[in-house]
Amino acid sequence: MRQVLLKPTVGPLIVLLLFCAVFSLATHTFLAAGNLSLVVQQSVIVGTLAIGQTMIILTAGVDLANGGIAVLGTIVAGRLVAEQQNPALFSLLFALILCTGFGMVAGLLVSRLTLPPFIVTLGLLGIITAITRLVAHGGAFPVTDDLLAWPGNAFAVGDTSITYGMVIMFGLYLLVWYLLTQTAWGRHIYAIGNNREAARLVGIPVQSRLLSVYTFAGLLYGIGSWLALGRIPNADPNALQNANLDSITAVVIGGTSLFGGRGSLWGTLIGTLIVAVLRNGLTLTGIDPLWQDLVTGILVISAVALDQVSKRKQR
Repeated sequence: MRQVLLKPTVGPLIVLLLFCAVFSLATHTFLAAGNLSLVVQQSVIVGTLAIGQTMIILTAGVDLANGGIAVLGTIVAGRLVAEQQNPALFSLLFALILCTGFGMVAGLLVSRLTLPPFIVTLGLLGIITAITRLVAHGGAFPVTDDLLAWPGNAFAVGDTSITYGMVIMFGLYLLVWYLLTQTAWGRHIYAIGNNREAARLVGIPVQSRLLSVYTFAGLLYGIGSWLALGRIPNADPNALQNANLDSITAVVIGGTSLFGGRGSLWGTLIGTLIVAVLRNGLTLTGIDPLWQDLVTGILVISAVALDQVSKRKQR
């Protein structure tokens, strides 16, 4: 029993269930199938970005540019289709390649030049934000193509509406969970986060592994931009302004250590749902949304503090 309680995902799961219980007692609509479906739909974009963020944080890094990369992907795909009349498939693939390319650039700077991930991604965020506004020319582009909007389409399972974006997100969690836990690549990621120099000394190709993590994360951000096009009717350069911080919040609340080497992808999913449930529940109960930021901030600080205490006890 004690070993179960000490697992990093148990604490976040208890918090999620506690929030669900509180909001189900406070309002009769929280546990309705339609509302629960809406909660998951609202977590799709940040939940997808948080997958890449988890991989990077596991290597003792952080990515402040993921939201900016996703927004750039939406603008590029949206403009190529809406304004320049390019085929949707070509536009989407170009956006995915562009997002992956920015991930690769970050990976090269971190792995080859050993620059701090915080500085690299902060600088990239400024560059990408400027490029996004230059490409958008201060405007937004309507999402009218069926392919770009497809992740927002839904099918019914009983009384529950499930979007294809939700299916894609859960599929990505399964894929990356398998890669992190069942492959040598995943074990190397954890080893690098625990001790980069020790990982290098035992023969792990640290530079190539770091490059692959940031590049793969860039691809995931590109997929996140496609999911955003399915959720938002316009490709807007002002969208997802807090997505980078929201993704970090989801990862930290989910029990992944900011110091690298420890954490679970399923914890990240739970952390994402905690933030979505909190936002949804406060809205349904009519409580000022500012309380969401207050409670979320407390949860983040508590999670980091508990991680520090746990790390000190292990020494």
